[in-house]
Amino acid sequence: MRNRQKGFSLIELLIVVAIILIIAAIAIPNLLRSKMSANEASAVGSLRTINTACVSYATTYGTGYPVALANLGPAAIATAATADLIDSVLAAGTKSGYIFTYASGAAVAGQDDGAVGRGLVAERTDERALADARVSLHDQRDGAARSEGAVQRLPL
Repeated sequence: MRNRQKGFSLIELLIVVAIILIIAAIAIPNLLRSKMSANEASAVGSLRTINTACVSYATTYGTGYPVALANLGPAAIATAATADLIDSVLAAGTKSGYIFTYASGAAVAGQDDGAVGRGLVAERTDERALADARVSLHDQRDGAARSEGAVQRLPL
């Protein structure tokens, strides 16, 4: 008589491993796309937060828009130098894989209320990504967004 085997044969184990690898090959690209979409949505939300903070800063202090993101950052006592309108992570300029670049411009021509134009751009920090996302917000006057949260995919 033959001895009864206990456990699985090598072929059975190889089939199970092959099935797991096929499922992983299907799931991983979807996971990466979901992560990229989540980071893009976070960047758009951060741009809206910065835009709202800039308008609040201009309204509160009456000196126009802030010179840099750091002027919107946290402080024990809010002043024009540190207005405590955004968190320290966003004030540093990097969040969710994006670098936020803020530029305060000169006064808008033909306006006597001291309004200034400003530009805010978020660029991906990962150079090896398949697609580069660029999220930008451009303001001309009064904090009204002209192209708020416009997401555009650029080929590498």
